[in-house]
Amino acid sequence: MKLGVLSPWPPTTGFISGRETQRFPEAPISFFFLSLQPVYGAQHPPLDPRRHRLLKDTPKASSLNSKSKKPSTFHEFARSTNDAWDIDDEEDDGMFSLKQPSSSPVQSRSMPQTPCVKFIKAPEETESLPRPRDRQEFISTNPVQDRLDDESGPANGRVVKSCSDAQLNVNAARNTLQKQQSLPVRPVIPLVARISDQNASGAPPMTVREKTRLDKFKQLLASPNTDLEELRKHSWSGIPREVRPVTWRLLSGYLPANRERRDLVLQRKREEYFGFIEQYYHSRTDENHRDTYRQIHIDIPRTNPLIPLFQQPLVQEVFERILFIWAIRHPASGYVQGINDLVTPFFVVFLSEFVEEDVENFEMASLPQDTQRNIEADSFWCMSKLLDGIQDNYTFAQPGIQIKVKALEELVSRIDEDVHVHFQKCEVEYLQFAFRWMNNLLMRELPLRCTIRLWDTYQAESEGFSHFHLYVCAAFLIKWRKEILSMLDFQSLLMLLQNLPTIHWGNEEVGLLLAEAYRLKYMFADAPSHYKR
Repeated sequence: MKLGVLSPWPPTTGFISGRETQRFPEAPISFFFLSLQPVYGAQHPPLDPRRHRLLKDTPKASSLNSKSKKPSTFHEFARSTNDAWDIDDEEDDGMFSLKQPSSSPVQSRSMPQTPCVKFIKAPEETESLPRPRDRQEFISTNPVQDRLDDESGPANGRVVKSCSDAQLNVNAARNTLQKQQSLPVRPVIPLVARISDQNASGAPPMTVREKTRLDKFKQLLASPNTDLEELRKHSWSGIPREVRPVTWRLLSGYLPANRERRDLVLQRKREEYFGFIEQYYHSRTDENHRDTYRQIHIDIPRTNPLIPLFQQPLVQEVFERILFIWAIRHPASGYVQGINDLVTPFFVVFLSEFVEEDVENFEMASLPQDTQRNIEADSFWCMSKLLDGIQDNYTFAQPGIQIKVKALEELVSRIDEDVHVHFQKCEVEYLQFAFRWMNNLLMRELPLRCTIRLWDTYQAESEGFSHFHLYVCAAFLIKWRKEILSMLDFQSLLMLLQNLPTIHWGNEEVGLLLAEAYRLKYMFADAPSHYKR
């Protein structure tokens, strides 16, 4: 990895994605690369081309003119993406700026160039400038006429204005209004809420096909002995939200297929987990386990920091107990950073049994104590079943991840040689970005709702988390082929790979990704001559 140096240049004020920030106009680009800190669970939202065309018509802030015509790669990348921290505010500001009259001296690109109009005001009027209109006043039955009235000024003011100029402004305002009405408003998809119904355009009502699939799941789960192979077959393309908790318990091996034995197994396993709590949890302050508990305690607040649910002290205590008990019972690996992320999908899915909507803002303390304990125990056992299949990812030196990253490099060199050669030209190693993909199972590259949908298929695959995940990573990388080839230096390419714009992804995008991964697996998994050099 290339290293940079700290900049000796004094900071100045600039704007990135509409927010005031510190920038170093003369500093080398490597400074920006080192100063960028990763935010776990946050990605840059994608650039909507329809909104981008509209925003070109709005005047930009005058401070943007001070930027050079050839900005650095960091600035180009920052301006081409929105700010993941202010999705709501930025969309509101963007649409709101289209409605209010422009007061900026910068000319809009699509507005016709009109001659300068001089306003000659009387002496008594200079002290009483008109106040800006309130936000409510922009909601008008005739916005075109209102804008014309604003630009024409008061009737008693001596304003020199031609009729042709007024007509041009009317036409421009009418065009802007028509564009606003024709642009469909894209809803901001919550990170967790209504996780099973999300797609790229919001949450549609259940279709006939989806209802038929739900009935089929209920029929399989209600049978005396659930056919697990048939259940996996139907789960590959996604599990309905209503039956996802019990389906995940079955597919992970936590519950038996025999329906009569399920309640007894659940009761026994839950009691066994809290027996571990009584036996081991008090030892977290012992010298042997103090460092493990300290690292867990540091990592828990970093888990999905944008979701209020995971910032509740009660939820963080649950995660601390789950991770500490797992680390004590698996001394070969112990706790490794990244395992904390693997608890969240199970926790959210089992919590969704008791929450209809708005999971991300749900107060965990409002649930009965027994329900909280059951969610915690089920999350522990299902996470343990998952890690049993990929534990070599977290043993000393993490050999499992090293092998998978090398396999990914070999696979990409076969399916897209241009991308592979481009990485070599930019001196980007696969380990620099794919380590996190393997360590966290793409959880920090995708919104949580997409991770849950992805895990539906992983649970349905015989070796979903250990083997199929490799082909998902390859398909995910090739998905951004165009963007990757457009980055011509180390810093911009690595920044792209660490901040891929997936914030608006939903079921549709994940389904296409899984289909491509299945195609790659079908072509390469059983074809050694295709895979090896």
